[in-house]
Amino acid sequence: MPERDGERRKCGVIRPAAMDDLPELLALYAKARDFMAAHGNPTQWGNSSPAVWVLEEDMRRKRLFICEREGKVCGVFAFPIGADPTYEKVEGGGWLSDAPYGTIHRLAGEETERGIFEECLSWCRKQIGHIRIDTHENNGIMRHLIEKNGFVRCGIIHVADGSPRIAYEWIRPERENGPAGPEQEKDR
Repeated sequence: MPERDGERRKCGVIRPAAMDDLPELLALYAKARDFMAAHGNPTQWGNSSPAVWVLEEDMRRKRLFICEREGKVCGVFAFPIGADPTYEKVEGGGWLSDAPYGTIHRLAGEETERGIFEECLSWCRKQIGHIRIDTHENNGIMRHLIEKNGFVRCGIIHVADGSPRIAYEWIRPERENGPAGPEQEKDR
């Protein structure tokens, strides 16, 4: 594993979820619902979200991923790339870009593991340089992680049941995109 400044970072493996993973994922989501309820956010996922059929559809469409550490499932998230109907209308703000994007949905991590969001996000950022994500107003932990990792709050969206979510967007800085920025142009 790579070391930085004498610290050893836990590196996970991100892999597509398979139907055989479903029992373990359902248990992980149940723990996440309990954790959210215990930390002031009992309504975002209620008692049963995400539904089994949603996870099965995510797997069929190859957009549900697992974060494993040392062979142990410690995180799960959906990452569809392409227009998300939920994000068509944003209230109280606006999107930073209309370029193609990926969306992080249904992220859950093992409570005892640290850095799951960052590992999943790092993987997503390697897939596409434009990402959107949303969370419930009462999900203070997730809001903190999202904002700490460079996302910009863009307004409010409404999910399928009509409930509001705070919507965020991240766009890879131009210097990291490859095309030359103004400073780089001067050096040519």
